[in-house]
Amino acid sequence: MPLSKPTACLALADGTLFYGHGFGAEGQTEAELCFNTAMTGYQEIMTDPSYAGQIVTFTFPHVGNVGVNADDDETADPVAAGMVVKWDPTEPSNWRAAENLKPWLARRGRIGIGGIDTRRLTRAIRQQGAPHVALAHDPEGNFDIEALVEAARGFPGLVGLDLAKDVTCAQSYRWDEKRWAWPEGYTRQENPRFKVVALDFGAKRNILRCLASVGCDVTVLPATATAEEVLAHSPDGVFLSNGPGDPAATGSYAVPMIKEVLATTELPVFGICLGHQMLALALGANTIKMNHGHHGANHPVKDLETGKVEITSMNHGFTVDGQTLPEGVLETHVSLFDGSNCGIRMADRPVFSVQYHPEASPGPQDSFYLFERFAAAMQARTATA
Repeated sequence: MPLSKPTACLALADGTLFYGHGFGAEGQTEAELCFNTAMTGYQEIMTDPSYAGQIVTFTFPHVGNVGVNADDDETADPVAAGMVVKWDPTEPSNWRAAENLKPWLARRGRIGIGGIDTRRLTRAIRQQGAPHVALAHDPEGNFDIEALVEAARGFPGLVGLDLAKDVTCAQSYRWDEKRWAWPEGYTRQENPRFKVVALDFGAKRNILRCLASVGCDVTVLPATATAEEVLAHSPDGVFLSNGPGDPAATGSYAVPMIKEVLATTELPVFGICLGHQMLALALGANTIKMNHGHHGANHPVKDLETGKVEITSMNHGFTVDGQTLPEGVLETHVSLFDGSNCGIRMADRPVFSVQYHPEASPGPQDSFYLFERFAAAMQARTATA
């Protein structure tokens, strides 16, 4: 039976309203609205720190059907501000489910809205760009529409916003947990070959697990760490993580650190997503805000050096402007959806990065070889040291 009165409202800054069924936490939140086309992994998406400041519209209708469990969290709590789905979340039917999605969201303070025409909403995002929105959930169905629209218009947006400082770790820590595998689950890296310092701009746990799985003893440092603090650990390589917000804003403190590391060492450097954008800025390129970004687990990317096409997982609203890459920095990967930059490397050093997520989670694992490439670069350097 449909509810006689909507219990949630999504208000766009242009005054467009979507009414639906609220679930999860009660209250109101403002954010940028994006859409994600992945068919699986709603828990990983909601807990991915790269979604800070965003509400996610899920284009796949079956959300909630596998429940949630502690193993699939990418960080301690959901980071995305809220979720928009076509149907009310269903009861879980999966052997790994430890809890239902609705109470999990409520306990974690995240708002959801169901019963939305997500196809219409997605078309609007694609045509008009990622809008600023306000999402409210009230079980009594009482909404101040004028105030909601004003709240959406008052959201400052992500341009110029440094969100990495909000999601980074408070202090350094070690990581040795490897990727999940049947039947053991998560195991520990007991024989690491390389010492890696990972800069946490909003790192996903599965990225750290991938590093451990290729033989890395990982020390994670806060986003604001200096080059001196990075090099004090005598690493064999430096990793630049994913994260949210405007790379130019976070770059105000991260780019000088990366420049100093590159200037004073020959260490291999590997970056993903925001880390890719940070590396590009440090090398002299520019970044730009995209119309609606790339969010999903089905994005084709072409490796320009091998001709191979990879199906990748993506989550970014900013991109490196490939036209601004300086001499000595090569474009290695491009999106086959829109031709945007998806990878770079220095021509004469083992310094490289990609825009997409080779750890997937969720998504295909075509690109895991990049972690192995990073390990091979560290192996080559230690062999000649």
